[in-house]
Amino acid sequence: MVATKKTKKAHENINSRLALVMKSGKYTLGYKTTIKSIRTNKGKFIIIANNCPPLRRSEIEYYAMLAKVGVHHFNGNNVDLGTTCGKYYRVSCLSIVDPVCVSGGLPRCLGLLAWFDNLGRCFLLFIV
Repeated sequence: MVATKKTKKAHENINSRLALVMKSGKYTLGYKTTIKSIRTNKGKFIIIANNCPPLRRSEIEYYAMLAKVGVHHFNGNNVDLGTTCGKYYRVSCLSIVDPVCVSGGLPRCLGLLAWFDNLGRCFLLFIV
């Protein structure tokens, strides 16, 4: 009982923060644009639906690993991810390009903690 409440609260938290990013941040929806954003080092964080095809999922994860970008596996199918994004169509994956919400002096989105070193490189940590 307690575990279900905790996971439900975590899902609501992720959904509400994702809705905030959709309103105030820059993002790309879809496989092609996600791959492009990873290749050009514009994508900061990737979210993949749980029913994304395995070959496509592994390709995105591989590119993300090479680019040192965080990946989150959304706990719902592509219809749920599209609905969470406020769209009326299915979304298999999305890339957050610019998380603009700020909390405590550091950019935070989706439980995402970002900080920059003296060379301007961005380091991301996903907080659950």
